[in-house]
Amino acid sequence: MTIAMEKPAKGRGLPVKGIPRAMNGDQAIAAAMRQINPDVVAAYPITPQTEIVQNFSEFVANGLVDTEFVAVESEHAAMIGASAAGARAQTATAGAGLALMWEVLWVASGTRLPIVMHVVNRSLSAPLNILCDHSDSMGARDAGWVHIFGEDVQAGYDDAIQCVRIAEHPDVLLPVLHTIDGFIIGHGLERFELLPDDVVKEFVGTYRPEYPLLDIDRPVTYGPNDFHDYFFEHKRQQTYAMECVPAVVEAVGEEFGQLTGRKYGLIDAYRLDDAEYAIVILGSAAGTVRTVVDDLRDQGRKVGLLMIRMFRPFPAKKVAEALGGKKAVAVLDRSLSFGAQGNPVFLEVAAALYTHGVFPKLVNYVYGLGGRDTLPAQFVQVYDDLKRIAATGDTEPVLRYLTVRE
Repeated sequence: MTIAMEKPAKGRGLPVKGIPRAMNGDQAIAAAMRQINPDVVAAYPITPQTEIVQNFSEFVANGLVDTEFVAVESEHAAMIGASAAGARAQTATAGAGLALMWEVLWVASGTRLPIVMHVVNRSLSAPLNILCDHSDSMGARDAGWVHIFGEDVQAGYDDAIQCVRIAEHPDVLLPVLHTIDGFIIGHGLERFELLPDDVVKEFVGTYRPEYPLLDIDRPVTYGPNDFHDYFFEHKRQQTYAMECVPAVVEAVGEEFGQLTGRKYGLIDAYRLDDAEYAIVILGSAAGTVRTVVDDLRDQGRKVGLLMIRMFRPFPAKKVAEALGGKKAVAVLDRSLSFGAQGNPVFLEVAAALYTHGVFPKLVNYVYGLGGRDTLPAQFVQVYDDLKRIAATGDTEPVLRYLTVRE
């Protein structure tokens, strides 16, 4: 399956200066969706994502987009049909809504549908909790979707635009799960730069599906029975597509950087080149760690940060290169993998380091479950622990918890 996309117009003065706005992350993503003007948005409201589709539904009602907005009866019904029919389709969800989509996530990726789904990260019950952690998207990490994590409102907005190009690239044609942290980014008011509408329109281009289900002149079959004869081969084809993703994400991020002055890659290494100790993290907490790194650097301590932007496919080589030569590394997870020898991000980092012959002392911290605040002092504690680990060689226990009552 291939597509053709319009390229951004040439000759524009670069980088393009955005318009300063104050919005929360949900509002900023809704604004990006308005500029993208997808053909179909099918979604169901769920906290803390509701404000995305609420704002977008107002754009529809006011005639600011041409989108067919469908308020579906459940999250399970939100995504497949429109994309298979040939539409540029998007949806949004969080927490239990994403969990309810479990079966359909696999259908979307296995059918190679370039859907963009905005996920505002939320914990999973029980006990009931509507605040932020990464349990929802980590539960979907093996469903064949590209996963992009944003650090703040600006990144959430920028990623919402780039994810369209990533999903629809002819070498990829996979759905993209685009995340921001619930309430922290989703409801946190920040200054960001809103690009001109025509710039976004040119950047995302026009989606022309090669095999739309409703093309009666070229009939196709979606979702047939596929048993032992070819199922294995078709799953292998999905892995080929995943192997193409990193180069596409980097190319789109480079082009976006040329356009806006904000370049994006697979990872974001902060003051890491000469660092002896490093924290690896996803999402909004990276901003807090950056301030801690700056403060400790002012004290003469060689510390750094590695934020992973693209979690799926996992950028193993980039991570190993970034962490090579470090004395000790702490991988911070905002979710649990019950019964495993570590948690999702830690297990990926550990495998990446081992397979690339990089062996710093490595420990895993769990933080921020259910929306619990993690303050700069706790991240200072992690760097203090890493210094002790490097001096003693003692990484026991490998699995540790920040701010939890024992």
